[in-house]
Formats: sequence, structure tokens, C-alpha cells
Amino acid sequence: MEPHEDPNPEIPTMDPGDHAELFTTAFRTLSPSVHGYLRARGVDDCEAVTQDVFLSLYSRIGSLRGGLDGAKALVFTIAHSRAVDHHRRRQRTPALVPHEPELDPRATPATTEDLALGTTGALNLLNSLTDDHREVLLLRVVADLSIDQTADIMGRSTGAIKQLQRRALEALRSHAATRELSAS
Repeated sequence: MEPHEDPNPEIPTMDPGDHAELFTTAFRTLSPSVHGYLRARGVDDCEAVTQDVFLSLYSRIGSLRGGLDGAKALVFTIAHSRAVDHHRRRQRTPALVPHEPELDPRATPATTEDLALGTTGALNLLNSLTDDHREVLLLRVVADLSIDQTADIMGRSTGAIKQLQRRALEALRSHAATRELSAS
């Protein structure tokens, strides 16, 4: 493109009261620039944030003054705010690093819970239970929740939780006895 060329050669003349046409024209002419601005500012998901900027514009388009120029000013004000929010959120969020067990130099598990569960085979026993049995035992025993709290979380009655816990403990006892017999 030559320096003297207009980057937006086809901006149609619009009716100032036609909000749908103003929004459509603003989106078509400004979204590439907004995307580029956000990308240059280091926003991770530029497409999603660009869409969010135009959703914000859409909710405010009824009170907008100045036609396409007013929309442009508002769009870039919103885009700037979203970029600032993104960087503030990024500063508060710790960096995630994938765990690669083969590169972990530790010889023992990290916590006492890992040590206790790892050496007793408790995790293997829990994994042998059904999802509901495992969930009720984890909520009741590990999380130390009451029957009422467990019922609320699982969306069941207190009687159903009592019965589910009883059956889970029986299944756990049965699996533990089977494992002891197979280990002997």
C-alpha cells in the first residue's frame, strides 16, 4: 500500500440512527485493527478479546455519538482496557509448568499424604470403587464433610448418602480383603 492510499477506501455513508448498520460497518472496518492492536500488546487470545470488545460496543451502541469515528474511539478505548486487564490478570496468575515425572529429581513423594497413600495402596483401592462410592468416601473421610454437606454437593438425600457410604465401605473392605489374599 502506498503512503497516500486510504486504508479504508470503501466506508459507506450511513444513517446516524441505524445502529445495526453502524455496528456492522464498525466491525468490518475496525476488527482487523483491533486484533492487530491486541496482538501487538501481547494479549494471548486476540480473537476472543476482539469479540469481547465488539460485544461491549454492541451493548453501548444506542448511546454512541459521532458515527463511525465515535465507534472507533470507543472500540479502542475498550480494547485498551481489555489489554490492561489481561496483563493485570497475567501478573496475578502464577506461570503453569507441566510436570514431567521422568525429570523429577525427588526420590520420595512430596507430601506426607502421598507417602501415606502411596505405600498403603489406598489410592489403588479407591480407584477400584465406582465413581459414586469413591466420591462419597473422599467427601466424608478426606474432606471431613458432614452427611448434609455431602448430600448437598452430590445432589442426593441424606439417607441416600448414608446408604452410599455404607455400600462404599463394604466394597472397600471387600477389595482390601481380596488384595490381602492375593498378596499372601
